[in-house]
Amino acid sequence: MSESNITKRAIADVFKRLMAKKSFEKITIADITSACGLNRQTFYYHFQDKYELLNWIFYNDVISILADNADEVTFDNWSDKVLEMLIVIKNDAKFYMNALNTEYGNEFRNYLFCISKEIFNEVIDRISKGYFIDDADKKFLSEFYSCGISGGIIRWITTGMKESPESIVQHTKNLVNDSKAIAVSRYLQEQKKDKNENVSKK
Repeated sequence: MSESNITKRAIADVFKRLMAKKSFEKITIADITSACGLNRQTFYYHFQDKYELLNWIFYNDVISILADNADEVTFDNWSDKVLEMLIVIKNDAKFYMNALNTEYGNEFRNYLFCISKEIFNEVIDRISKGYFIDDADKKFLSEFYSCGISGGIIRWITTGMKESPESIVQHTKNLVNDSKAIAVSRYLQEQKKDKNENVSKK
C-alpha cells in the first residue's frame, strides 16, 4: 500500500470511529485532523472535504469488492461476493447506519444499484442461454431485480441489520433461483405451444 493510501486509510478509520458516536453533520474537519494527529493541510491534500472522504470509504471498503473484479463476478459466485460485502458493512454497522441517513447516502445507493445491475445482466444472460431476450426486456429485468436487491440491502442497513449477512444472501439466492425456475418453465411452455401449433398446421 502506498504512503498516500496509508494516510487515507488512517483518516478514514478515524472518521468511521467518529461517525459511530456523532452524526455526519456534526463532525468537522478539525475533529478528524485532531483525532488523527494530522494538520488540516494534510487532510486537504488527500480529500477535498468530508463528502469526498465518505465517498472514498463507500467505494474502497464496500463497492470495490464487486466493482474491482466485475469481470470475475459470475452467476456461480456472485452471492459469495455479496456476502463478503455485507460482512464488511456489518462490521462497521454504526458507521453505515449513520452514513445512509445523510443526504450523501444516495451516492452509496447509486453505487449499489449500478453494481447490482451488472451482476443481474450476467444472471439473466445465464438464465436465458439458448433463448432470445431483446435488449429492452433484459434492461427492464436487470433494473427490476437490482432495485429489489439493492433496496433490500439498504433497508437491512437502515433498520439495524437485525438479520445476519448470510440470511440476507440466502433470501437473495432464493429469489434468483426461483426466477430461474420460472424462466425455464415459461420458455418450455412457449416451446411446447409453438410445437403444438406447428403440428396443428400440418
